[in-house]
Amino acid sequence: QGRVVESGGGLVQPGGSLRLSCEASGFTFVIYEMGWYRQAPGKERELVAVIDSDGEAKYADSVKGRFTISRDNAKTTAYLQMNSLRPSDTAVYYCNGRYYYTNYWGQGTQVTVSS
Repeated sequence: QGRVVESGGGLVQPGGSLRLSCEASGFTFVIYEMGWYRQAPGKERELVAVIDSDGEAKYADSVKGRFTISRDNAKTTAYLQMNSLRPSDTAVYYCNGRYYYTNYWGQGTQVTVSS
C-alpha cells in the first residue's frame, strides 16, 4: 500500500524559509507526479506546486519565484523549499502522489508564518 509522509513544517517569521519533505513508500515513485497542496482555515485546499516524472515543475501564481519543488528519485522523496514566507502562506501543507487515477495523500504538516 502506498504512503506519503510530510515533515518539516513549523513556525517561522515573515521573510523566513522552510523546507518541507515528503517521503514516499509502497509505490513506484519515479513514475508518479508529486505535488504540494495547502489548506488554510476556512478555505479550500489549493495546489501549490507539482513536479512530473520528467522533473518539470509548475507553480501557483502566488508562490512563483519564492517556492521551489524538487524530487530525489533515489530517496523517493519530494521537497518544497519555501523562501520569503508571508503570513498568507500559513496553512496545512499536504503532499500528493498521483499516477492517472491513483492518488496518495499525506496527513499534512502545519506551516505558520507569524511574528
